[in-house]
Amino acid sequence: MDPEGTVDVREDTALVRDLLVEFGEWLDRQRGLAPITIHNYCWNAEQFLAALPEPTQVSVSLMDAGTATAFMVEYCRDRNTYSAKSMARSVRSFLRFAHATGRTSAELWGAVPSSAGWHQASLPRSVPVADVERLLATTGWLRFTAMGRRNYAILLLLARLGLRRGEVACLRLDDIDWRAGELTVAGKGNRVERLPLPTEPGEAIVAWLTNGRPECETRSVFTTLRPPGRPLTSGAIGHVVGTACQNAGLARIGAHRLRHTLATAMLRAGASLPEVGQVLRHRSARSTVIYAKVDEVALRPLARPWPGTTPGVTGGDPAARSLARPWPGSRS
Repeated sequence: MDPEGTVDVREDTALVRDLLVEFGEWLDRQRGLAPITIHNYCWNAEQFLAALPEPTQVSVSLMDAGTATAFMVEYCRDRNTYSAKSMARSVRSFLRFAHATGRTSAELWGAVPSSAGWHQASLPRSVPVADVERLLATTGWLRFTAMGRRNYAILLLLARLGLRRGEVACLRLDDIDWRAGELTVAGKGNRVERLPLPTEPGEAIVAWLTNGRPECETRSVFTTLRPPGRPLTSGAIGHVVGTACQNAGLARIGAHRLRHTLATAMLRAGASLPEVGQVLRHRSARSTVIYAKVDEVALRPLARPWPGTTPGVTGGDPAARSLARPWPGSRS
């Protein structure tokens, strides 16, 4: 083992760590991003830097457009669209930071290719309502433990209020107005909004706070139990959902799918798109429009007749008529 080589590796690792810390501070100061977003950007940037030859600082200063493009092409080879877009955003931001701080002389962020992905091209991936209720019921059975009470309250906030996992992780004791029955949520873009706190999740939070949450200095609502008193992270909230799925015998689902499920259920219960957008706290109506695709009742009048048939008229092509099927849920 080469001691000198080991020292060099350690020094390079320390320099990369300092570089990422400075990058995170720049994102906070210049872009005003949320802590969870900064964490994701830095995590992606760390992967990008790890792909560069050592010493990393020298590689950054000598970087050209081909290096950034080659990394993205290789990274996206077997990644989904979401991962590719996330990495592209992070690398572009890092290259802007590197240029702004004098580490690169050229504006290289334009060399990061965009991944193919069209707005509104996919359907919201909801979960069957029966599976959500099974998830809640199974977790509810474990409320005799402190962890069970905590996890049950977390799942109710995700499933009944449609909170994002980062919003649940950032929830603080001062954000709950018990007299008014309201919850203050710090959402995307540092937007602060007040939501009504329904009885079911409210009672679950009380059970956790009074008979489960360890005594600690942090003001975070949801904390760890071992070691006690550390605020739960966004990733830990996702792990809570995954563990609950395993206990309920369900395939693992992401925490965000519970948000999609709430929106879909509201539409099928007769809520309008603006009402769904208000509950989910969408800043733009464009974010809510995607749920129009799962509103079968509203879409049914737009369905065209099967080729070869005429609504209300007998006759037409018998072969085509034999292929026609009624709309799911309609009476033929």
